[in-house]
This record gives sequence, structure tokens and C-alpha cells, in this order.
Amino acid sequence: MTDPTASFQASINEYWTERAPDYDAYQQRPERRDLDVEVWGRIWSAALPPAPADVLDVGTGSGHVARLVASLGHRVTGIDLADGMLEIAREHAARDAHPPRFLAGDAVAPDFPEGSFDAVVGRYVMWTLRDPEAAVANWVRLLRPGGVVVMADSTWFTDGFGNLYGDRPDGHLPLADARSIEEVADALRRGGLIDVTVTPLDDVLELDRTHGVAPGHDVQLQHLLVGRRG
Repeated sequence: MTDPTASFQASINEYWTERAPDYDAYQQRPERRDLDVEVWGRIWSAALPPAPADVLDVGTGSGHVARLVASLGHRVTGIDLADGMLEIAREHAARDAHPPRFLAGDAVAPDFPEGSFDAVVGRYVMWTLRDPEAAVANWVRLLRPGGVVVMADSTWFTDGFGNLYGDRPDGHLPLADARSIEEVADALRRGGLIDVTVTPLDDVLELDRTHGVAPGHDVQLQHLLVGRRG
């Protein structure tokens, strides 16, 4: 009998593998690339512990966040289940002075020993998690005492998620349907994080207004969500 969770996750992985080249090309647009590095560099630098720290980038995709965080002096591991994304991430990292390591891995259930990291980061990941609370609980387990989770995201599908990945099993991807960023913050709290804060990313919004967003998306305010292991 087919496991609906495994089948659904496989469809997500296939979607992002097929989309990887176009997704990466958008992120590498020359008119915006350096501005993104500057703005996001400030964002990650302010939210993360002092370098060098051990950082896990969940749902790393083509490695944009992992490589930027590594350039700040951190020891970074990026994981993803989409082979096409990992291939591109490794190609980019081969040119970096201090590259992250990129591994196949599940953002919901990362396979690392307890207390392996000082921080877990992710960008545009929370809405893609089949079980956000289980994912956050697993991230907390991976953190050392006082470690942080830092997530950048928004409410992308306020008009309805549709069938982007095909038939969605009941209860999966609950944050894809979020109407407020507070629903994402609450998932972090229920997963076991404390002192959760939500900060609007006005500088990113200004970049989006000036340079546009990916096809099929609307310009909207993104947020940085930060929570701490107790």
C-alpha cells in the first residue's frame, strides 16, 4: 500500500527539482544579486550568533542562504530533498572561499545528533513543511542550549494554495493556507521555541517593489521569525 505522506513528499521533491534551474536563474539576476547579498547579509548577521557558529540551513534549495551565511564566517550545512536544487547549490559553492556542505536531507526530520548546531535557518521553508510543529521540535533537539531558529517567510497563498503539488493529504502543509504570519509564529512556539519574535523585512519589500518578484507572485511584506531554545 502506498504511503500518502511519502508519495506527497516525493511530488514536492520532483516539483522543486524540475523548477531548480529557473528558480536559481531568478535569484542570480545581475541587477539585483548584489543588493540581495547586502540586504540579506545584514538580516542574517543580526539574527545569528557571533561567528563562527554551526548553522543548519533546512530546505536549502539552490544554496542562496547557506552560501551567504557561510560568507559571514559560519560553518554551514545545507539540506534538501530536491536533487536538482542540491546539484546547483554544489556547483555554486565550488567557487566559494568557504563553501557550505550540502547534503540530501529532510527539513522535517534532519538526521543529525542532538545538539549539533547553534542555529537553524531557512528562507521560504515554513509553508513547505508537511508537519511544521514536528519539524520545529526536531530543530530544537538539534540546537545547543540557547541556540536559535531563524526563519524568513510570508503568507504566500492567502487566496488559496490549490493543487501545486498534486493531491495533498489531510493535515499536510498547514502553513500554506496561513492567513497571518502569526500562524507561522505560533507553529514555532508549539514546536518548543521560546521568545519568538516577528520582524517585518521592510528593506526586502523595497527591493521587491523596485526590482519585481518571481513570475506568478505578488509583492508582499516578508517577515523574519526568530525563536530560541530554552
